[in-house]
Amino acid sequence: MAPQSLVYSVTARGRMSEPKEFENIILRANADGSSLRLKDVARVELGAKDYNFEGSFNGKEAVLMGIFLQPGANALEVAEEVGAVMAEFKPQFPVGLEHVVSYDTTRFVEVSIREVLKTLIEAMILVFLVVYLFLQNWRATLIPTLAVPVSLLGTFAGMYMLGYSINTLTLFGMVLSIGIVVDDAIVVLENVERIMHEEHVSARDAAIKAMGEVSGPVVAIVLVLCSVFVPIAFLGGLTGELFRQFAITISIAVSLSGVVALTMTPALCVLILKHEHKQTAGFFVWFNKFFSAITHKYVGAVGFMVRRGLLGLVLMVAMVTATIGLWQKTPSSLVPDEDQGFYIVAVFLPDGASLERTSAVVDEVIAAVQSNPANENIASFTGFDFIGGGFKNNAATMFVTQTHWDDREVDTKALVGELFGKTAHINEALVLAFNPPAIFGLGSTGGFEFYIQNKGAGGPEKLQQAMQLVMSEAQKSPIVGGVQTLWRPDAPQLKVDIDREQARAMGVNINEAFNTLAGTLGTYYVNDFNKFGRAWQVLMSAEAQYRMQPQDIGRIYVKSSSGEMVPMSAFTTMEFSRGPDSLSRYNNLPAVKLLGEAAPGYSSGQAIAEIERIAAQVLPADMSYDWTGTAFQEKRSSGTTGLALGLAVIMVFLILAALYERWSLPLSVMLALPFGTFGALISIWIAGLTNDVYFQIGLVTLLGLAGKNAILIVEYALLKHQQGWSAAAAALEAARLRFRPIIMTSMAFILGVVPLVLSSGAGAGARHSVGTGVMGGMMAATFLAVFFVPLFFYWLTQRRLGERRSRQELADEIASQHKKEHVDTKEGLV
Repeated sequence: MAPQSLVYSVTARGRMSEPKEFENIILRANADGSSLRLKDVARVELGAKDYNFEGSFNGKEAVLMGIFLQPGANALEVAEEVGAVMAEFKPQFPVGLEHVVSYDTTRFVEVSIREVLKTLIEAMILVFLVVYLFLQNWRATLIPTLAVPVSLLGTFAGMYMLGYSINTLTLFGMVLSIGIVVDDAIVVLENVERIMHEEHVSARDAAIKAMGEVSGPVVAIVLVLCSVFVPIAFLGGLTGELFRQFAITISIAVSLSGVVALTMTPALCVLILKHEHKQTAGFFVWFNKFFSAITHKYVGAVGFMVRRGLLGLVLMVAMVTATIGLWQKTPSSLVPDEDQGFYIVAVFLPDGASLERTSAVVDEVIAAVQSNPANENIASFTGFDFIGGGFKNNAATMFVTQTHWDDREVDTKALVGELFGKTAHINEALVLAFNPPAIFGLGSTGGFEFYIQNKGAGGPEKLQQAMQLVMSEAQKSPIVGGVQTLWRPDAPQLKVDIDREQARAMGVNINEAFNTLAGTLGTYYVNDFNKFGRAWQVLMSAEAQYRMQPQDIGRIYVKSSSGEMVPMSAFTTMEFSRGPDSLSRYNNLPAVKLLGEAAPGYSSGQAIAEIERIAAQVLPADMSYDWTGTAFQEKRSSGTTGLALGLAVIMVFLILAALYERWSLPLSVMLALPFGTFGALISIWIAGLTNDVYFQIGLVTLLGLAGKNAILIVEYALLKHQQGWSAAAAALEAARLRFRPIIMTSMAFILGVVPLVLSSGAGAGARHSVGTGVMGGMMAATFLAVFFVPLFFYWLTQRRLGERRSRQELADEIASQHKKEHVDTKEGLV
């Protein structure tokens, strides 16, 4: 064998890539040298995989492409990167081709965050004005004001370390934290200032004495506020995730504010405060006199309650009873509806309607939408059922985006109602419009979704009967706005029955017959081809004119084993029939999906309860139902709030028991907690809101804030009682001394959440829910509970219902104690 000197690479032609190459495929070679090629009997083109779908943008032909986040991805970063990539590719587009972002969920996120940041700034300004009103000096006001940026910057650092992002929930926590973080600094500052003026000592001596009095309350306030959030940070599910981010944010801010109050605030008091720094302007002189008179009246009212404990007990029981009743009657929901800047339109034609008919109706709907300038863009998916899922010739879905929230006065809810009126004349189709779910990913629509499941025999017919029973009963209920389904159990069908014995007798392979049917009436996958560096499918289908009529099926020919072409009509029979267009399974059971929403004036929780009542009443024993989407999460979280509140109350009690080293005294603080709940429920009842997750988040915050006011009174009353004051006198003195810081801190917090209550635009529903409940609860905890907390302290210290001494005797004891302690004040004597 001769030695090898060269090596060659052997190449061969691989997959075809051009239509002409497919056209020249030889189907048959004849003996005379002629041949039958594919182009002689077929049309070959580079086209779409299927033609059962049409995409359009504002009525013009378009290719619609969706981009979805991977788990853990940041929506705003992804949107920014997509925009950068499209800007990079734009110069390569052919002339006349443009790209438009028609539906962007991050726009709502961006505007929501902007609105919350705006609320954050407004809250800071209002808190600053409240502090200045009470302190009446820019230098003194600067001390608690500095606590805000220090605590918030530290909170951002803590969030970064824990891997949390800046989102709506964490910013909610920031807004509420503004009113909370100044509390500790105000308590320290107010006490230093009071000691300076009542005992005529220097700022340094006043700061030292003040820290001896308020260090305990500050530590207790921080521990209580953090402890109410510790249990909810470990809750699971969607509710737990919503609670957790909010809880962590406030806990970090409160912890840092406590450190600032115990370290930076007294140091600043020594450096900044002067003996005569109060304003002498007429307004401030009037305000000081007015507040002194209010304090005097307040202490007198507290003395009245302490001497008439039975009345206080009756009022307390009545308030708790009213709170329980309000809790039971307040409608519930998962989250409030939001104006997200777009709504969804679903179009359904009769069963069997062609794509051309559907497209014509879509054009009518587009014209109706565009008649209102508040609607900006319309992305249409003709042939796609977004709600039920899947491609259907008789269905279409449209995403209608609105102009920016700042540029329109009407919300999406009103636009949805308007579209119903403008499309009511379209008799050929059912046109539905609805808001998207409040939390993206929880279902396809707003309202509720549930499945009826068949656990026994019966097939689609039994599901149809159960579905009709539920829908019929739901139409009679005033609570449910409407229950409907997109499942079609009686869609027109053409049944082809193959006589297998006859086919075999004629030499026809059964598999070949079915493949021929699929390739002629639908699309048949042949193999793959290469194009643009990727592999694509080669699909075969018959021309439209050969599959337009039922008779065309009989004219389809199948090659027999002998080589003869046998028509399908020789061994098949055809008949028209009806049956379901699709069959769904849920929890591995045959199921049908139903959609609905609450009637105007009712909440989603009430609608869910009504559907459960109807299902229990009409469904047979072997049929069941199950919730999905937002309704499933709402049902799952129904007991979460009670658990979270219960655990928070236990944590507060244990913290206070450890602080006071006794089991009974913490109850005087705990008894103040129902006042916050009472005020929160009253406020959302007046505002017409529901008991949703955001309200519940604020309710947990209220537990800590209501406990804070009680701690300020109880802690000082305990100190005075230990110094020899009687329980009644100690309670009255604590009420007098702590009334000003309680009102100051509470007003700072209340006004800090006012921007949440009055906000509008994107995300306003969540802000209203949080702000309204918290503001109402804090007002009750401030202006009602302060009259009862001294009485609670007296009850648990003296074990008596009321003080037997007269008003004058109590006033004499307080004056005597003031003289011993060299306190120069006549404010608030009974």
